[in-house]
Amino acid sequence: MTTIAIDGPAAAGKGTLSRLIAEAYGFHHLDTGLTYRATAKALLDRGLPLDDEAVAAGVARNLDLSGLDRTLLSAHDIGEAASKIAVMPAVRRALVEAQREFAERAPGTVLDGRDIGTVVCPDAVVKLYVTASADVRARRRYDEIIANGGAAEYDAVFQDVRRRDERDMGRLDSPLRPAENAHLLDTSEMSIEAAFSAARSIIEAALKH
Repeated sequence: MTTIAIDGPAAAGKGTLSRLIAEAYGFHHLDTGLTYRATAKALLDRGLPLDDEAVAAGVARNLDLSGLDRTLLSAHDIGEAASKIAVMPAVRRALVEAQREFAERAPGTVLDGRDIGTVVCPDAVVKLYVTASADVRARRRYDEIIANGGAAEYDAVFQDVRRRDERDMGRLDSPLRPAENAHLLDTSEMSIEAAFSAARSIIEAALKH
């Protein structure tokens, strides 16, 4: 059973890369960020408070990780709610436990998020830290919003990316950082095809050992 851990900041391309890798190897894939969004959505749907850590942790412990709907969970209000509960230690503990259980699925798994290689799966066979410059990531996010028919201003998207970086890297519980033995993959100048090829080379080399 093989676990591949992929971390990195927002809009670095790790989600697309993770899905491609999982498909290539026939592994199960989990975007761990969606587990926080799904917990937030469950709270919103039930009219439960977003500032009660015990309630939020209870919902997190009973979360079904199968069939998380990326499109449904990408709504802005769900993202805002998720950011509020994601800083709660009890919620993080509950979801990390669920993510670790997911990582045990055969024949293998690919998990992507902010703290997979450092906290969730520190013994993962392969660890990738996928990054890109803030400007490139903001441009990707902006282009994605426009392509999906949304409205956005580049400067606002850029500032949002910077704020997310500060929040993710500055939090006390499981801050975003590369694991000591992670392979760094800077996709600033890479197409997704080139990034996938580079990731495959790293994974193949690791699996041979």
